[in-house]
Amino acid sequence: MLDQILISALFLWLLGCLILTDWAASRVFVGTMLAAYFLGLVDTPQVLEKAANSGLITLMLLLLVSIGLEKLSWLNRLSGRLISPSYSLSLLRLGGVTALFSAFVNNTAVVATLATTVRANRHHPASRLLIPLSYAAILGGTMTLIGTSTNLIVSSFLEDATGQGLAFFDFLLVGGSATLVGLLLILLAGRLLPHDSAEQIQVAEYVVEAEVGPESSLVGKSIAENQLRDLDALFLVEIVRDEHLISPVAPGEYIEAGDKLIFSGDITQVNALDAFDGLHLFAVEEGLLRENMMEVIVMPNAAIEGKTIKESGFRSLFDAAVVGMRRGGKRLSGKLGNITIQAGDNLMLAVGPDFNERKNLDKNFVVVDDAVAGSTTTPLQNWFVTLSLAAIVALASLEIVPLIKGLLFLLVGMLALGLVRASELRRRFPFEIWLIIASALTLSQALTNTGLVASLATALQHNLVAVGPYTALIGIYLGTLVLTELMTNNAAAALSFPVAFGLAESFGVSVMPFVMAVAFGASASFLTPYGYTTNLMVQNLGGYTMRDYLRAGLPLSLGYSTVVLVMLPRVFPF
Repeated sequence: MLDQILISALFLWLLGCLILTDWAASRVFVGTMLAAYFLGLVDTPQVLEKAANSGLITLMLLLLVSIGLEKLSWLNRLSGRLISPSYSLSLLRLGGVTALFSAFVNNTAVVATLATTVRANRHHPASRLLIPLSYAAILGGTMTLIGTSTNLIVSSFLEDATGQGLAFFDFLLVGGSATLVGLLLILLAGRLLPHDSAEQIQVAEYVVEAEVGPESSLVGKSIAENQLRDLDALFLVEIVRDEHLISPVAPGEYIEAGDKLIFSGDITQVNALDAFDGLHLFAVEEGLLRENMMEVIVMPNAAIEGKTIKESGFRSLFDAAVVGMRRGGKRLSGKLGNITIQAGDNLMLAVGPDFNERKNLDKNFVVVDDAVAGSTTTPLQNWFVTLSLAAIVALASLEIVPLIKGLLFLLVGMLALGLVRASELRRRFPFEIWLIIASALTLSQALTNTGLVASLATALQHNLVAVGPYTALIGIYLGTLVLTELMTNNAAAALSFPVAFGLAESFGVSVMPFVMAVAFGASASFLTPYGYTTNLMVQNLGGYTMRDYLRAGLPLSLGYSTVVLVMLPRVFPF
């Protein structure tokens, strides 16, 4: 009984930390797992067994293989043909291609690649395309075992519990149907999204800082005399003078040495400031040139989140300097180096030669527009990887070659062809995901060891016996959906699986509909920008507010949920 009380307290602590704090999920899971281990709720062999779970190793291999898949040129070649003058046709093309690629390639990479095309298109405001792009990527990921890490996590749990994981296309009938319905609903929801207005464009633009040097000819002259109002793509919004902020800036305001001029506008036109002698950009002061430019989005729980650019030691951490900064929907004010960085911020970086070798990039940023190291793949690399992936999928589906062996072969082939490098694999190894899943598997074992899963499932079954297993299935799905909106999809799946599995066993029915309810519920993140990385990526790019996600996501969430809950017991009978 004491063991059950202890593990219950640990799980309540885990859930509270994930929902109520901004602590990294990996630290919360590992800390809770270690507490369970030191309290004797799991033993050493069990911890080591979970860390080497074959489903977990398969997930790690897939994420490493995805590094090479991201570099293939097929998506780039298609991207320019997706958007046409017809808004509906553009949504169908964009959504269909995004969903298809997201079924086999990391959907974060798909969204990052297509976001550049969406923002550069001449036919439709980007704000009407970016949320549909994210939603299509989420939907596409539900169709296959490798479409999203959530599916592989659930498969890892199932393999740990039964010795048999999920097959490659177990998700296709339900996920494919939900994707088709979802894409049709996106056509309707897209019309609820905001059109770009003059104010939105102005607020969404980058903030650029330039300092007036003592030798500058601008000193002693007014804004009008220096023609700082005549720039086409940049607008002088503020002057920071010592500790004073001058805003708005009057045409008659005189420039002094040391003034920080804060411009807002098109970051690509920043070279226009070169025409003014003695005007130094923030990045130039950091010793980097502007020829190597890269646009990134700050990830949740990044090491730099909550710090200013100067406090974070940005230059030494990343061998990069911030040229401009943008926060969708909010006007940034003050010196660039003193603005506190938030998750979802867009940064335009001038990068140094060591930038791509830093091991902390993927924990801090998602690259949106890479003008630096955009590697081009050869036809041999493209065809080898594409045909190999197709063969691996076919052989794994027919249960001829295990998926883990096929992925390892593909990874070795990528290394041999130079598509990925060993240093790149070390830098991007998904260590935090491994920690989360291994810890979650260990905690699930602790629940079983203490008998709490059996007790909880029996209690739930007694209360739900009158309504039957289908109502319990709906409850598991909705509970997972709520969790994924409050935390992350992977954490939601890890927390929901033990309860779902135990509940199915207590009813004496097949575990498959309950397992799949967890998988599809954990991917149903359409209502907030925080439950899924792609939603956060497009928030700033489109200048979206929480209301935009609710308006566009609610019809999709209802339609998706209806399809899933209707089809699950038919495709996976009780």
